Amino acid sequence: MKISLYQGPGAFNDPAAGFAHLRAQAARAKAQGAEILLLPEMYLSGYNIGPEAARRHAMTMADLAPAQEIAHGLRIALAFGYPERVGDELANSAVLIGPDGALLLNYRKTHLFGDLDRTMFKTVGEAFPLATLGGAKIGLLICYDIEFPEPARCLALAGADIILIPTAQMPPYEQVARHVIPARAYENQTYIAYANHSGTENGLAYIGLSSICGPDGAVLALAGADEEMIFAETDPAHHAAVRQADPLLADRRPALYRPLVESPVRGK
Repeated sequence: MKISLYQGPGAFNDPAAGFAHLRAQAARAKAQGAEILLLPEMYLSGYNIGPEAARRHAMTMADLAPAQEIAHGLRIALAFGYPERVGDELANSAVLIGPDGALLLNYRKTHLFGDLDRTMFKTVGEAFPLATLGGAKIGLLICYDIEFPEPARCLALAGADIILIPTAQMPPYEQVARHVIPARAYENQTYIAYANHSGTENGLAYIGLSSICGPDGAVLALAGADEEMIFAETDPAHHAAVRQADPLLADRRPALYRPLVESPVRGK
């Protein structure tokens, strides 16, 4: 499967422009043979928009019909972040749309990042679902989620082959992009694609450094600081060989790890 990843500013505080921008990026990716396009966190509205704008731009899944039409029309799968309306509350969500326009997966961020997230979002996710696309099992996480080892491990244990991560990563967290993402790919033996914004947004700077990593931790594609589209191919044969050579998941000893969830958190 050829994965494409768009890193850029998108459209700020203008979902209609966001859908138009999505169409343009999807057409670019498709023209270069991509089967799936991943875009950043809160892509359709912008991330650093505050609670009033987030509520104004919030969408239900039914409001994602323009993205479904783009996917179906271009025959390309799409994954991106958006502000989801859940009853009277909002969630920081990401969606995976198949190349036939079907909504395959909707994921709500499970770990909110500081006041920036918590002032906008009151609903959080409670599960790590998977969808199947092109024979691969795909999961979604959002930004801060990947900085905890458990979400990616939950997806890996459920059989994920690919983890797609829309993000909005800012300074001083370059170490996450440069080191944590390849480590998560290696330790879980999954492909990971991590799509960041670039430039600045309402005073918030982004570091870029989007990447696609292989199941052996190899960085297959890495963006710089500016707007960019990158590509990488998944290889099922290589993936199987990595898992066979080093059966990390099979060699786990879960009974030893119970203190991880049973012990109180220190340092508070």
